[in-house]
Amino acid sequence: MNKIIKLSIFVCAIALSNFTHAQNYTWDKLKVFSAATHVRGAASDEELQALKWLKAEYQALGYKAEVQPFTFKAKGKTYKSNNLEVVLKGQSAKTIVVGAHYDGITGTGSKGFIDNASGAIALLGVAKQLRSKPLPYTVKLVHFWAEEIGIYGSEAYVNNKENDLNNVIGMINLDTIIGGDYLYIHSAESKAYLCKKIIQSNYSVNPQLREKLISLSKSLNLKDGYKVHPQNNSYKEGQTGSWSDHYPFACKGIPVAYLESTNFFINGKDGYDGVTIHQPRIDFWNKW
Repeated sequence: MNKIIKLSIFVCAIALSNFTHAQNYTWDKLKVFSAATHVRGAASDEELQALKWLKAEYQALGYKAEVQPFTFKAKGKTYKSNNLEVVLKGQSAKTIVVGAHYDGITGTGSKGFIDNASGAIALLGVAKQLRSKPLPYTVKLVHFWAEEIGIYGSEAYVNNKENDLNNVIGMINLDTIIGGDYLYIHSAESKAYLCKKIIQSNYSVNPQLREKLISLSKSLNLKDGYKVHPQNNSYKEGQTGSWSDHYPFACKGIPVAYLESTNFFINGKDGYDGVTIHQPRIDFWNKW
């Protein structure tokens, strides 16, 4: 388990240090990706642009990027979409999934830069820095689509029988990892998520991955390390809701760690989401 946790820490450290230290490669790619693909709304031509862009970037790094098509129904219509998976083979079949959605919210003025081009391009930065590293375990980098309108991409991924999850020992979700003042890391909520859409669900609230990441983050050069929010009226200490791509994995019985950069104690109209009551932050997010 030590090696598993250390590899998880390494992956998270790379992902977040890419932005906290604004490394040239990832920061430049983030700007290019956002400019080239715009908001990337669900069922739009921008999805295919983003998919092609990401696939080409991984291929340029020497990876094979697998497109996984899926269909979903929303508001009475059926849509076709795609996830993208890159496998970094390790010495063991035991696997850590690191995921991020690559679509954005439309109709708000936002360009999807923070939510969630930041997470999507962090995966690219992880791939670049891990390509020359020997890995004790396998890492799967997965770009999910259609998170903003219903978390359809990650649901499709865990329900896809070709994606064998038996060897997956943990899932790290990168969603909105820049844009706030603090780096939080959450585990699944102890009150089980609704897992009706997940085939053969076996819910896990196991906080071990979160706790190990917290305890070891101090050994990294991340400013202040990761934080766990205390209990409030909405959530127990360190736990989070089902609104992002970690939720289907928790439903499958896989320990999850959800990383986000926000201001958790801003209690807005949607609860502790860190943004919806604070107009300067709303303006900042909409700009980006």
